[in-house]
Amino acid sequence: NSFGLAYENAQARERTQILMDIANNINALMIGTGDLSELALGFTTYGGDHMSMYGVNCSIPKTLVRYLVRYEAQRTSDSKKSEVLMDILNTPVSPELVPSSSETINQKTEEIIGPYELHDFFLYYMVRFGFPPEKIFRMAKYAFKDLYSDDTIKKWMLVFYKRFFANQFKRSCIPDGPKVGSVSLSPRADFRMPSDASVKVWQKQIEML
Repeated sequence: NSFGLAYENAQARERTQILMDIANNINALMIGTGDLSELALGFTTYGGDHMSMYGVNCSIPKTLVRYLVRYEAQRTSDSKKSEVLMDILNTPVSPELVPSSSETINQKTEEIIGPYELHDFFLYYMVRFGFPPEKIFRMAKYAFKDLYSDDTIKKWMLVFYKRFFANQFKRSCIPDGPKVGSVSLSPRADFRMPSDASVKVWQKQIEML
């Protein structure tokens, strides 16, 4: 497949190189776009969008990014700005790393890795409070009872834990960024985790739910 994972990663790395070159030429800093949710899931290309001179969104989860965009769209008196922001908000999250012959978005992130509202929920209660999967699952069942079935929550919880443990190596060398909320995954702030940590204990707990 000419548009496989290697192709997608090359696209992301080339984007980053171009942006860094432009920043270098105009004596500026290339600001990262990645957020806390993407860092938690490792949904970022190592050496690609994983890199920047400063990661402004590194402790802001995707769900909060959406709220902030909506807030600014409703607050501004500039109708054109509001229109653009609402268009961004209503566009499905996508890495857009493969060519498309139409206006249709072929890659939808949440179809690949699951709903961000679930992942942000898992992340908050795992990192902020240290709750085990069984407790987080029980809480998620109540919090999302009208949106997701128990099987769906369990499915994406397993994806979250597997990805979280598998991608610590990316978080070990992320750019500097601010700690905005109470959860941070920066190795220079308050999160410590070895890159070779095993997910097996957590995975076993989830499979027994």
